[in-house]
Amino acid sequence: MRFSFGPVVSIGAVVAAAPSHAQTFDPRYPVCMHVYSGSSGGGGEWYDCSFTSLPQCRATAAGRAATCDLNPYYPVSVPSPRQRHRRSG
Repeated sequence: MRFSFGPVVSIGAVVAAAPSHAQTFDPRYPVCMHVYSGSSGGGGEWYDCSFTSLPQCRATAAGRAATCDLNPYYPVSVPSPRQRHRRSG
């Protein structure tokens, strides 16, 4: 019995091209709000990474089942240490 690899490769390509889930944390913003919706809000929890500061996030989270966290994937630009030059002499 012969088996053609053409259909297998085609099906594999279609399955591999299926959309995947988005990244949880948006690296463009430094603060994320972790929202807990529970059973009354449809269940589950999610992150809303659209805040530029902790006070902004806390104002939005006030009165909700949510906490504000620093985004672990936000690129922090740390200045490189100065190089010391020794004088010869």
